[in-house]
Amino acid sequence: MNMANKTKYIRLLIISGLIVGLDQISKVIISKTLALHHSIPLIPGFFNITYVLNPGGAFGFMANQSSTVRVLIFLFVSSLAICFILYFYINTPETHTFLSAGFALIFGGAIGNMIDRIRLGKVIDFLDFQILNTHWPAFNVADGAISLGMAIFIFHIIFKKMPD
Repeated sequence: MNMANKTKYIRLLIISGLIVGLDQISKVIISKTLALHHSIPLIPGFFNITYVLNPGGAFGFMANQSSTVRVLIFLFVSSLAICFILYFYINTPETHTFLSAGFALIFGGAIGNMIDRIRLGKVIDFLDFQILNTHWPAFNVADGAISLGMAIFIFHIIFKKMPD
């Protein structure tokens, strides 16, 4: 393995490791300090810390399915996504550091939420935003990393290259 490839994989470990670490630490803090469904307004009318458990996928997708079905499907889909992200990461040229960082964000986020699914059968969410009467579904650090990584990936697709 040459030095460029080594750097690329160190980048994956650092970025995804930081995301998993921040995600899991923040979820432990929330679950140990807040009662379920309790909310603390940090910026009234805009941002709260609200402890919720999401049994479904993004935006509560499949939340009404049996817990066994949900866990099996989400673990399968998460495992598949992780494999695809690793494949994309491995095949991303070293010159595309921004794109590889995006894939590392997605990878770390997927691992963070998968840990919750294995441990709890649900995902801990707590970042709760609203603007006027519009309330965004609560999310977590892993979800934010996945969203940012996907934005980087979409930027790459639209513009066919990445700023390095």
